[in-house]
Amino acid sequence: MYMSKFISAGKLTLVVLAASFAFSSCKNGGLFGKKKEKSSVTGWNYDDKEFGNFHVLKAQEQKTGPGLVFVQGGTFIMGAKEDDVMGDWNNVPRRVSVNSFYMDETEVANVHYREYLYWLANTFDNDTTIMKMALPDTLVWRSELSYNEPMVQYYFRYPAYNFYPVVGVTWEQAHDFCVWRTDRVNEKILIDKGYLNKKAPLAAMKGGEGDMTFNTDTYLMDPDQINNKTAPKKGALKDVSGRPRKVVTFEDGILLPAYRLPTEAEWEYAAYGLVAENPKPRTKEKNRGEELFTNQQVYSWSKNVNGLRDNRRGSWQGEFLANFKRGNGDVMGVAGGLNDRAAYPGPVKSFYPNGFGLYNMSGNVSEWVADVYRPMNSIDVDDVEPFRGNKFTEFYRNSQGEYERDTLGHLKKRVVSDAEAQSRFNYQKGDVINYLDGDSISNVTYEYGVNTLISDKSRVIKGGSWDDMPYWLSPGARRYMEQDQASSTVGFRCAMTRLGSPEGNGFKEGNIFGKRRQNNRKR
Repeated sequence: MYMSKFISAGKLTLVVLAASFAFSSCKNGGLFGKKKEKSSVTGWNYDDKEFGNFHVLKAQEQKTGPGLVFVQGGTFIMGAKEDDVMGDWNNVPRRVSVNSFYMDETEVANVHYREYLYWLANTFDNDTTIMKMALPDTLVWRSELSYNEPMVQYYFRYPAYNFYPVVGVTWEQAHDFCVWRTDRVNEKILIDKGYLNKKAPLAAMKGGEGDMTFNTDTYLMDPDQINNKTAPKKGALKDVSGRPRKVVTFEDGILLPAYRLPTEAEWEYAAYGLVAENPKPRTKEKNRGEELFTNQQVYSWSKNVNGLRDNRRGSWQGEFLANFKRGNGDVMGVAGGLNDRAAYPGPVKSFYPNGFGLYNMSGNVSEWVADVYRPMNSIDVDDVEPFRGNKFTEFYRNSQGEYERDTLGHLKKRVVSDAEAQSRFNYQKGDVINYLDGDSISNVTYEYGVNTLISDKSRVIKGGSWDDMPYWLSPGARRYMEQDQASSTVGFRCAMTRLGSPEGNGFKEGNIFGKRRQNNRKR
């Protein structure tokens, strides 16, 4: 009996000692614990409350936002691929490089835009001013010598057209849609992670308090203005005292970058789908992609200059691969054998996607891009991520140094003044739309409607539409409209910046070579 108690006590002692050893090992990153990451410049542990609890997210890949596909960047010949039959001289070929990014798989459809309007109507209690700013112009279908009234009345709202591209949308409205979409996507991410009250969006819509709704910029810059923050019950990020955090920062890798309109270079590069010749990114260092910038294909579906493509199950020659006008008076072909099976725009997932998996980059509807239009674009933009349209901004602060929100709930911004920029070497003005635009001091003005139809509000449209001849279907072709105008042939799609490796998820940035022994032979 005595010996049994002694043995039991001995076992207990051993258990206590083992537990103590395990705890010590865990704390110090030993056998039973996970070794803490530490700074290579200070030696302090990351995510350790005894060392300040500086949170460093383990390097991870950017998640793909709803509706987007990954477009791996590269170099290509931007500009005309056919003779300049219009005599515009506005798309001189030159080689440029585009970084990797994300782009909508399809054009934004009627049902997507109606979702936006539904949110606005409920959140702002059907404010007539706000709704008027956002409503597409259905009168773009009207023509003096055509019976298009059914399209005026039904195209945007009738369910049969749910997944047809939205038209009658100005560049400004497309831009506002991108801002709204960014906020709704990031709001849902935070709700799913437990950092926002899941009932808050519905409460905001029912209350009609649009200026107090979730806005990504406001959340990041001045989170105190977001009043529905919570902390997750499990897996919450920790503050300096080790307590659960209620606010996520961009460094935490949870929020996504903004949805936006693609630049002209991004749009054109994505439309060609040059990855079609090399559909899989390299999985080993020895399997590199081929140089594709010499590929001079004409349309977005091509694998060659003839625009014909084959697959293993037979030829597609003779089939229409885009929605366009074959000739004057022929937008759909003959009854019983319609050529593109669409009298006006077709569904956003009609026809075959290009090498990047993008639908209708040639035909269906032309699309707004971010750039301000200028004819001589071959000499006045950078060769890496070329873009004209910059207005460098910063968030506005009032006299008390506080951020302010506008009536839509967006954080107010202001254009950087020339006085603030003059000491910089990389830019000297805040508004540089007219930079290097025809004279030595870049002080160009365009007298719209007097000397030219081009102004600082002229934006590029790309891709060709259901009402265009084949020439305009080439991604290199370019036209323009004023940013406050709309058309029955123009829609849009969104893009998003890619953060991290340009080759996509699962790949490191830069060439990584294994360590080799130095040759220490004496010479």
